[in-house]
Amino acid sequence: MYTDFFKGFTDQTEKTLEPYVKFNKLVTKNVEVMTELQLNAIRTYSEMGLTQMKAAGEVKDVVSLTAFNGQQLNVLNKLSQQMMDDSNKLQAIAKEFKDDVDQMTSDNLKTVTPA
Repeated sequence: MYTDFFKGFTDQTEKTLEPYVKFNKLVTKNVEVMTELQLNAIRTYSEMGLTQMKAAGEVKDVVSLTAFNGQQLNVLNKLSQQMMDDSNKLQAIAKEFKDDVDQMTSDNLKTVTPA
C-alpha cells in the first residue's frame, strides 16, 4: 500500500518537475556555450593586444615607426572582422536558445492543454 503511494508520488513529482529540469539543462548548456565563446574572445583579443604591444616595443627609429604604422590598418581590419564574427556567433547562440525555449514551451503547453 505504502509502496504504491510513494511510487505514485515519485512519478507525479518527476512529471511535475520535468519542465524545470529541461529548462535548467537548457540554461546550463547556454551558459557553457557563452562561457566558451567569451574565453575564446578574451584569448584572441589578448593575443592581438600583446602582439601590438610587442610590435610597438620594437619601434626604434623612423623606418620601424613607419612599418608599424603601416601594419595598423591590417590590425584594425582583423580586429573589426573578429568582432563581427564574435557578434554573429553571439546572435546565433541567442537565437538557438530562444528557439529551444520556444520549442520547450510549446511542448509543455501541448501536454497541459487538452486537445
